[in-house]
Amino acid sequence: MGYTLGVDIGTFESKGVLVEDGGRIVAQAARPHEMIVPRPGWAEHRAEEDWWGDFVFITRKLLADSGVDPAEVRAVATSAIGPCMLPVDAAGKPLINAVLYGVDTRASREIDDLNAEIGGDTILTRCGNALTSQSVGPKILWFRRNHPDLWEKTAKILNSASYLTFRLTGAYAIDHYTAANFSPLYDINRQDWCFDLGDICPPDMLPDLMWSTEIAGHVTEEAARETGLAAGTPVTCGTIDAAAEAVSVGVRDPGDMMMMYGSTIFIVLLADKPLTDPRLWHAPWLFPGEHAAMAGLATSGTLTHWFRDRFARELDRDGAFGVLAKEAEASPPGAKGLICLPYFSGERTPIHDSRAKGTFFGLDLTHDRGDMYRAVLEGIASATRHIADTYAEAGQRPSRVLAVGGGTKNKPWLKATSDLTGLDQIVCTVTTGASYGDAFLAALAVGEAEPGDMAKWNPAGEVIEAETHAAYDRQYPLFLKLYRQTRDIMAALEATE
Repeated sequence: MGYTLGVDIGTFESKGVLVEDGGRIVAQAARPHEMIVPRPGWAEHRAEEDWWGDFVFITRKLLADSGVDPAEVRAVATSAIGPCMLPVDAAGKPLINAVLYGVDTRASREIDDLNAEIGGDTILTRCGNALTSQSVGPKILWFRRNHPDLWEKTAKILNSASYLTFRLTGAYAIDHYTAANFSPLYDINRQDWCFDLGDICPPDMLPDLMWSTEIAGHVTEEAARETGLAAGTPVTCGTIDAAAEAVSVGVRDPGDMMMMYGSTIFIVLLADKPLTDPRLWHAPWLFPGEHAAMAGLATSGTLTHWFRDRFARELDRDGAFGVLAKEAEASPPGAKGLICLPYFSGERTPIHDSRAKGTFFGLDLTHDRGDMYRAVLEGIASATRHIADTYAEAGQRPSRVLAVGGGTKNKPWLKATSDLTGLDQIVCTVTTGASYGDAFLAALAVGEAEPGDMAKWNPAGEVIEAETHAAYDRQYPLFLKLYRQTRDIMAALEATE
């Protein structure tokens, strides 16, 4: 019997699974951590404690709980939040806290400067993506400008998964899917780094490019002592959590869409050709010759946590979401005319507005907590519809939508999303998510699985069917109008902070 191990580092929690041949999970483990917000618009993790510390804890727990001999683990694959920016010195030691993905909007000035210097059209043509808060290139430039003393010590710029790969193997590697988010440093047509679009960093500062199921290296003796894994165990180069999450539910063919309900909503749609629309993101998929178009909100599950912690403090923390869900279900579709703009950390796709603000609009003395929580869920679902409409306008409609992530347990959120977008959603039997996809990628890497085997590992389960509601037909256009008519006020508020 052979096993593969997958570990995923999320925004607020890390998860891992140990899987035997055929996809059965023999052990699971998780560990929470915090997202550091030192000032508005910033979001950070501690790479050593939150990423590597979680990996070590989870791996040791999986091996201990399962009783599996480490020598029987055929391969390890990791995924993590991304794209992040982590500068390390020549020994691989982090020089600052890791700067997180699009929820961190500190590099707005650098985005403007690079667009002015290079030209937005040139960036879109060469890189396949407009510069946004999701782009790593501007964050590297921000670090270079604001920490010149640390820049002098910087040897490599890593992502979250590439840092784990380095700690496990000593190799600096990154997959193409992740690298495409390093705009303007990745040429989407050549599928290689490019350094002629702005003076951001030298070529030797970026990791080696690989495909997601390529073996980056093997567990070193030092990593084996820390993790409990056997020295010499193969390790893939890793990928971003959303990609592994898509793999975990069987996203495989053009037209397949994953809708991930996590701390943010993240969407991956496989396409038969590159889709370069400035409102969306594009990247090579995990395998040569395949393409993906992505989209994501800035605050989704994070917003539900914020609401619970501010407005449901008297409830038991573990059971609070169940109570809030029942209260939301008692409120009618449309939350009695209440609209929530879920832009509590700015917004990513499709508006790409780091200055956007969260809003409750239409409150009156008849509204209660259930109405407000329903408005939160419907606000996130409305922003998701905005993304779905953008895909349609760009000529890419999904033929199959697969939902995954912890938010799939939130039934009113799941149902509001189907009803507002008009898309049926399939929830597969195994909802573990990215770490399960990692275990499958590890199995692919060492020949223990074939690409189509995920349908056997994780068959389809419940289907959430879309229904129409007059309240949504009335309120969704108002949702869009509310943002457009308050955008200048939001920007003015940003200027006063």
